[in-house]
Amino acid sequence: MRIAAIVWCTAIPGLQVYLFRRIRDDLNKNHMEGPKGFRAMLAGWVAQGWCTIVEDEIRFWNGAKIYLCHCKDEKDIYKYQGAEIHVLLIDELTHFTEDMYRFLRNRVRMVGVVVPAQYAGQFPRILCGANPGNIGHLWVKMTFVTSAQPMEIRPMPANDGGMRRQYIPARLEDNPSMTVDDPGYEMRLEGLGSAALVQAMRWGDWDVVEGAFFDCWDTRRHVVKPFAIPDDWARFRSGDWGSAKPFSFGWWAVVGDKFKTPDGLTLPRGCLVRYREWYGMQPGKPNTGLKLHADVVGKGIAEREAKDHRLVGGVLDPAAFAEDGGPPIAERINAELIKAKMVPFRPADNKRVPGRGAMGGWDQMRGRLVGDEDGLPMLVTFSTCVDSIRTIPALQHDPLKPEDLDSDMEDHAADEWRYACMSRPWIRKKPEDEKSSNVSGYRAVREAASSSDWKASI
Repeated sequence: MRIAAIVWCTAIPGLQVYLFRRIRDDLNKNHMEGPKGFRAMLAGWVAQGWCTIVEDEIRFWNGAKIYLCHCKDEKDIYKYQGAEIHVLLIDELTHFTEDMYRFLRNRVRMVGVVVPAQYAGQFPRILCGANPGNIGHLWVKMTFVTSAQPMEIRPMPANDGGMRRQYIPARLEDNPSMTVDDPGYEMRLEGLGSAALVQAMRWGDWDVVEGAFFDCWDTRRHVVKPFAIPDDWARFRSGDWGSAKPFSFGWWAVVGDKFKTPDGLTLPRGCLVRYREWYGMQPGKPNTGLKLHADVVGKGIAEREAKDHRLVGGVLDPAAFAEDGGPPIAERINAELIKAKMVPFRPADNKRVPGRGAMGGWDQMRGRLVGDEDGLPMLVTFSTCVDSIRTIPALQHDPLKPEDLDSDMEDHAADEWRYACMSRPWIRKKPEDEKSSNVSGYRAVREAASSSDWKASI
């Protein structure tokens, strides 16, 4: 990116290049300093007066400029509202949210700049680099990685920027200077201590998520082929409201007696099976809602539920019950359900993390995913619930509150799963030998701590 920026600036007078990192310190450490940073690469030119470096701005003799920029918070994007960006460079794109990227992309335009013939049709342009993982993993993967074949150049519609787009996969072998400049780099990658992180960083595997909040998710255990739900299984629904952001509604069945699925997975009594979902997202636009009115959503739920056996209940995001000067969203949805002679929603338990003796919804969900004392899952989904399967495994920890997930991500299905789990609390039984071993271990520690050999035992 740095070399491309320099080459383009020398060739195109008046070019304006904006290089972004999420954090300002990373911007300086990765791009200004070091033996291959801008200061080192341009030292000779600065000495000859061909360019100057003033704080976060590089000015060339021909009027071209490179601006080093950062967007730590969502609101920081508005610092660039009036910018005319000829070249947008984003380093570590997965550190950015989709809203940040779309806003900055909208600033990319080029008026009155003469482009040499060899660059005709190539400007304005955007160049981003990214590794799998982090907060933007899901939207970057959907936007660039899974939507087309690698290296394919394809025109995008106006509602997705209208530019031509290309995904260029890269592995260590594609960067031969790394093995020359840092021969031990590959060994350090292999020694990261996490198989998932090695798979992502060394091999560019976008199907692996390092640092996932639900690291216990296993598609082989938690995703099942659809089957006919037995008539005697209780059924209920859960919902998370959204308008500008997607809403998520799910239909669940509670396993009666132990059951074996058509693909051979055993489901224990009490396991929750998600057999249908309705995810209100604009097609091809992750984390963008349909902006439907509450009564329309209520009718949509009733239509989808028309052929079900009568449900025993429904839980909905408590925020939907708030009164803000008019009928609450939940009241308008429930009106349509009652009209269709269906069970209405009640407020869901919104506890996210444990506190003061109260259990947390994420612990409930994680516990069910881990499964019972025999290792059987207590929470599964039909393979047709594609948006749950797409979003939940990619969710990350909140960097400021690790016991909670990062709510800046597309967490709507996960919230709704949490409501479902909290509506039917479950606690894993401890095997008898596990109970006795825990007691024995506790006594051993106490005895060691009270003996004269305490330091030696520690």
